[in-house]
Amino acid sequence: MTLRTRTGAARMCFALALIGSPSTAFTQPVADPLAPIEASLPERAPDSLAPLDQASPSTELSSGEAARITNWVIATGDNGGNPFIVVDKSAARVFVFNAGGEMMGSAPALLGVTRGDDSAPGIGDRELRKIPIQDRTTPAGRFVAKYGPAAGHSKVLWVDYASALSLHPVVPGTRKERRLQRLNSPASDDNRITYGCINVPTKFYRSVIRPLFSESTGVVYILPETKPLKDVFVAL
Repeated sequence: MTLRTRTGAARMCFALALIGSPSTAFTQPVADPLAPIEASLPERAPDSLAPLDQASPSTELSSGEAARITNWVIATGDNGGNPFIVVDKSAARVFVFNAGGEMMGSAPALLGVTRGDDSAPGIGDRELRKIPIQDRTTPAGRFVAKYGPAAGHSKVLWVDYASALSLHPVVPGTRKERRLQRLNSPASDDNRITYGCINVPTKFYRSVIRPLFSESTGVVYILPETKPLKDVFVAL
């Protein structure tokens, strides 16, 4: 599969922040329905947060649904002999497995600010600043993912190219967003801040995800949070 470089603003959410040339969307404060949670976040990320920016060796899954999907994938070979990722939105965590089903690590994740399991029609072609809060969701489902180019001469793991859904290292965002603090806090409710993309710790991305997926396609299973599991993964 050959991927073209995404040029729409919605496809540039990672690269623009990374290269230090933010669009209007990044210079405007993001309306956050989690204001009480945001108010409790520290102004600066304390030094003690640094270890969380690394791969976790824990083999304990976050929920029964995460365990059910993982066991089903391994038992049926649904991943097709490729590495795979399970994203538990309710717990705001990702779990990464190699092709043989061995867990390579887990980490916290930032997700779409609005809870929901579907992508708004045409969202991949919209400018970031034109995406309303209610459409900033991380959709649930089974996705065949592949590394591909993004703006700014970078590459990201495209989870769903059509809707511009990617998984990439956490980006600075605006000062108001406090993405690093959210990512490192012990709670999961404050991890909802992105336009839909999945943000993970930089070291985790570089040491676990990129080595597994840079030379191979993979499968990403994103668990639902508003729909029953069986409605999203009918093969179960």
